[in-house]
Amino acid sequence: MRVAYVCMDAGVPIGGTKGCGVHAQEIIRALTRRGASVDLFAARIASGEVGDPGGHVRTHRMTTRPASETSEREQASLDGNAVLYAALQDEGPFDVVYERYSLWSFAAMQYARAAGCAGLLEVNAPLIEEQACERALVNRAGAETIARTVFAAAHALLAVSNGVAGYLNEYPEARSRVHVLPNAVDPERFRPGLPPAWSPPRGSFVIGFVGTLKRWHGLQTLVSAFDLLHRSAPDTRLLIVGAGTEEERLVADLRRRHLGEAVHLTGARPSSEIPRLLASMHVAVAPAPAIANFYFSPLKIFEYMAAGLPVVASEIGQIAEVIRHGDNGLLCPPDDPVALAAALGRLRRDPSLRVRLGDSARASVLRSHTWDSTVERILQIAGSSRADAGAQKVRV
Repeated sequence: MRVAYVCMDAGVPIGGTKGCGVHAQEIIRALTRRGASVDLFAARIASGEVGDPGGHVRTHRMTTRPASETSEREQASLDGNAVLYAALQDEGPFDVVYERYSLWSFAAMQYARAAGCAGLLEVNAPLIEEQACERALVNRAGAETIARTVFAAAHALLAVSNGVAGYLNEYPEARSRVHVLPNAVDPERFRPGLPPAWSPPRGSFVIGFVGTLKRWHGLQTLVSAFDLLHRSAPDTRLLIVGAGTEEERLVADLRRRHLGEAVHLTGARPSSEIPRLLASMHVAVAPAPAIANFYFSPLKIFEYMAAGLPVVASEIGQIAEVIRHGDNGLLCPPDDPVALAAALGRLRRDPSLRVRLGDSARASVLRSHTWDSTVERILQIAGSSRADAGAQKVRV
């Protein structure tokens, strides 16, 4: 089977350290494990991160002309559709075209329609709202038009959460073709028993966090909770893996609370190092804040669970669907450092509870949340879509 994997979003480096890039890389790896030959068409590829020793992945960098102004960058991305369409024609035919939705890209799904192959569109966020609120969006009307165009062209839309599925179903062009496929994990890479990458002082109890340091990850709540716990349990240590826009504020908060010696910040680390960093932790945290329309599918949750770690997380969105309180983790109200500190303290005092929750967490992801099972479902959807596409092409 030949698969064209497309990502025209320059903010998503395929591979690298960002969760979005890891997601793309893991889908590609799982496809090749199923014997697929993958052509990657991407605006940004992290050097050294994509590829396989069997030569099943061919990469095609889809660069756009440089631009300094937001409106110019938007137009340059729009212009990239012609280049992408031509590249797909040159490198095809393909059995499946799989695209990670980006604001200005529509050529891949249109190519799939014209070629009569399955066109699957993965949607990870309500990008128009996200771009307008978090960054800058000049041509909103154009982005809306492209969204409707690409949603209509796709044979199936793959949402990473029920929140994203709800967003997609607001568009008549997408209804009845939306499937929910959460994030997942490779349980062979993330497993218990790996040698730890970080050695804290002997006898320490290590609380860990992995992710980009951004406001929607609840870092302020995490630091407040750790401060409360550390006062009564000075053996506790906090290991924070990642980098981002909140790093300066985080460091200032730690300094103000005199927690510097109890907290270790690694900065951004390659995905290959994350399993051993998780092995350095006794418990892992996902303290997401109370955000309206929480649509995220936190990759960290599945990696924590596969590593056999007990997880303490906010009771919100998909997190509360994956974590069953008292069975495979502990849930706390969002933005409640007192509750978070109490849950962490409980796990510190009860090693047997840590083992039970960690074992149950790993069993949960093995049953339902591996990249291989996700790709199996993707290929099933693609098979149905190919049949539909073939029938449509015959009728035309």
